[in-house]
Amino acid sequence: MRGIPILMVVASAFPSGLFAHEALTGWKYEAFCCNGNEHNGDCQMISTKNVKVTPQGYDISLRPGEHRLVTRSHEFIVPQSQTRRSGDEDYHLCLYPNEDTLRCFYAPDMGY
Repeated sequence: MRGIPILMVVASAFPSGLFAHEALTGWKYEAFCCNGNEHNGDCQMISTKNVKVTPQGYDISLRPGEHRLVTRSHEFIVPQSQTRRSGDEDYHLCLYPNEDTLRCFYAPDMGY
């Protein structure tokens, strides 16, 4: 408990947008992909249950609540050649300028 007040002081000393382009695990999204901030930005991690690997690439299905910008169901197909490498072991999706436009998709390395 003693560390919490120090953490709050340190966090409040920085502008709220300092970590705007970072995933929760700390790696940075590319500037082209990321807009907004950590509360309303267009990039965030998505669950593995939302992603299927297919011969065409990645089939991504999202429903409201599975990404902060999604208000209705969406399905996106992203070719492997357009997929960016995730900085952690999770999938991440950037929607910009609206929820209908998938700007960037990050996937972890596939095992062999």
